[in-house]
Amino acid sequence: MDIPASIIVISPHLDDAVFSCGNLIAACDDAMVVTVFAGEPAPALGAPEWDLAAGFSSGAQAVRARRQEDGRALRLLGAEPVWLDFLDGQYGERRNAVDIAVRLGSLLSLQKRATIVAPMGVYHPDHVLVNAACMLLREAVAVDHSALAVGDAEALTPALKQWLFYEDAIHRRMPGALQSRLAGWWQEGLIAAPVHLPVSQHQSRKAQAVEAYESQLRLFNAEQLADISVPERYWTLDPDPNP
Repeated sequence: MDIPASIIVISPHLDDAVFSCGNLIAACDDAMVVTVFAGEPAPALGAPEWDLAAGFSSGAQAVRARRQEDGRALRLLGAEPVWLDFLDGQYGERRNAVDIAVRLGSLLSLQKRATIVAPMGVYHPDHVLVNAACMLLREAVAVDHSALAVGDAEALTPALKQWLFYEDAIHRRMPGALQSRLAGWWQEGLIAAPVHLPVSQHQSRKAQAVEAYESQLRLFNAEQLADISVPERYWTLDPDPNP
């Protein structure tokens, strides 16, 4: 598959897009990264365990620092960041796929035609939730009237016509996680097919961008760090022609 001229990468957290798709982002002339769980919690909220381990005293401090890291990384790759205000699951806010799909649909309907690059949604609850929202959007453009209140489905079609799904770095290494996702799609009548994109030559730029997430990298073990550097893998998703 040729490298798309324009992509919009949907990222659950402030690092997932680069960890999972950094080579593709670097290879694309026009790239936008939309991070769903990039909202800043209330200042009074203390730091959860992960943020404390990263050296932060509050969730708000952590998110501000991670936005700076994300902005620096995406500048190195030539991509535009968009940060939505949903809170990371560790901050205790209740979220649902429909609300996220509505917000993404409203945003993407304003964009020019692009290939949407979405997470497969393996293992981590936040990733699973973002995938569910993306699947709702994908389904919305296949019907005449969207049940998500994002307007005329035809208006969404230019920005939401082409989809790729990326394997979630780090989480994909959990035993059975990827296989479970593929099996779930099969049971839903969808066929996933692997896609090769010639992006490996951008590995050095990705590595530089990955280094920007220093608050996160210090918490990863050797196996998790190694997974960020393995070849990126993408999948297309189509209805089973023989249901």
